Amino acid sequence: MSLIRVDTGAGRLTLGALTTMACTIGRSGACLAEAKREGDGCTPLGIWPIRGVLLRPGKVVVTGLRLPWRWVRPGDGWSDDPADPAYNRPVRLPRAYSAEKLLRADDAYDIIVILGHNDAPPVPGRGSAIFFHLSEGRPTAGCIAVDRADMLRLLPLLAPGDRMEIL
Repeated sequence: MSLIRVDTGAGRLTLGALTTMACTIGRSGACLAEAKREGDGCTPLGIWPIRGVLLRPGKVVVTGLRLPWRWVRPGDGWSDDPADPAYNRPVRLPRAYSAEKLLRADDAYDIIVILGHNDAPPVPGRGSAIFFHLSEGRPTAGCIAVDRADMLRLLPLLAPGDRMEIL
């Protein structure tokens, strides 16, 4: 079982002694998980299990992936509406509640590593869609992001049971 460490102050992500890379966090910095609120732009501190990976067809080729994964399809979304019974869960679009579209115009969601923040069970309003994804050269909405080359180097090293520690 591996632990990815994210030093939010230094903007560095490490896995073991040899794998270190720059990363970006939320536009509002980091906050205690208990203080995390939907839409606050804050990256929640804590240790989060890695649940699986979503990949965008035609935009990425990953070999040797050991984590559970699937292709993102048109209409895939992630509920970010605290009033939604499916809050902080994958959903199909369109829907009556607000949800983040997983097929985006930019490349940030070409690779999405799902982190187990606020999902067992989800508490409405305490933060949704905290992902580890590709960097677009700017702060995230609360996620952790790295450059494409770094993500492609890191993904084959990850396995079921691995976790991400955000500190």
